[in-house]
Amino acid sequence: MLSRLSELIWADWIWFPDGHGWDDLKDHDGKTFPKTRDLWAVLPVALCFLVIRRIFEQTIALPLAALLGVRDKHRVCASPNPLLESHFCSASIHPTQGSIESLSKQTGCSVRQVQRWFRRRRNQERPSKLKKFQEASWRFTFYLLAFFAGLAVLIDKPWFHDVTMVWENFPKMPLLPCQYWYYMIELGFYVSLIFSVASDVKRKDFKEQIVHHVATILLISFSWLVNYIRAGTLIMLVHDASDYLMESAKMFNYAGWKKTCNFIFTAFAAVFIITRLIIFPFWIIYATGVYPLTIYSTFFGFYFFNGLLVVLLVLHIFWTVLIVRMVIKFLPGNDIVEDERSDKEETDSDDEDDGEQRKKPKNGHMQNGHSILNNNHRKMD
Repeated sequence: MLSRLSELIWADWIWFPDGHGWDDLKDHDGKTFPKTRDLWAVLPVALCFLVIRRIFEQTIALPLAALLGVRDKHRVCASPNPLLESHFCSASIHPTQGSIESLSKQTGCSVRQVQRWFRRRRNQERPSKLKKFQEASWRFTFYLLAFFAGLAVLIDKPWFHDVTMVWENFPKMPLLPCQYWYYMIELGFYVSLIFSVASDVKRKDFKEQIVHHVATILLISFSWLVNYIRAGTLIMLVHDASDYLMESAKMFNYAGWKKTCNFIFTAFAAVFIITRLIIFPFWIIYATGVYPLTIYSTFFGFYFFNGLLVVLLVLHIFWTVLIVRMVIKFLPGNDIVEDERSDKEETDSDDEDDGEQRKKPKNGHMQNGHSILNNNHRKMD
């Protein structure tokens, strides 16, 4: 039964156009084609990346952080309090006003003291600026090297200049050694990101990042299995084109180099929009989703591959919104562009400021000619 199910899942008509199948990917006449078993090589590559990253962050990123002047702010730790700690770990790290008042009565602390305790405790869970710099410098190094390595692999290939040639002789296109290593390194890196997700910096778009990593791994793996390698290499190159700029902007942001950060971020925004919202949909997706309709009948593999590309395009649009929001903050003359996805560290003065706002209306009991009905809002965490 299992063998029958396997035959149905991997039937030629599902993954290939009419007249083609898995037999086309058998080695012959000295020509090598991608194999399913090749993907097992990704696991040791991913593990190597995890080891190299650890060494890189300690031996290169840390000295570089010191050179650029990256400094962590001193954090005041929350005092030990079993009751508040229990609520923090099991109930909520952002307690409601009712919960705060209840905890205040149970602990004998004032409402302000409970609020301050939770602020300090939340800050303890946030990654330090130094950790963020280490992560950004590692990703910057990989994306930079991957982009120029990919460019070297593709610059002399005809499908780099004419994307419709990704289908020439499909699927009987022999595998080149440079394509093999380009695939294994890129796929190994994204698998390593899945392995390290628990320890990496958590951002507001954490779920979207996971979807992106999973979609990318599926896309690269599937394109390898059915020999969409020419299209796959173009997709990887387009995605690496802007990522190293974003990571370098983060590095200078953490170092406090405001003008440098703003300049690099502007370049990143331009490259991101050009590559992800122009080249990707109008060249890459056209070549994989529109042009094939003129030479082949549709099949499931065609829809599956292009469906993954559409998922990536939706994520590109989502991130473009975040980028535009940061650009808007930057244009009026803000001191520095901050990553919209990052949590901002809270300070003890936050609740003091809130208290002052509640106690001191601007014009006595009237503000702008109107009585203040309610000023109990507090700052967004």
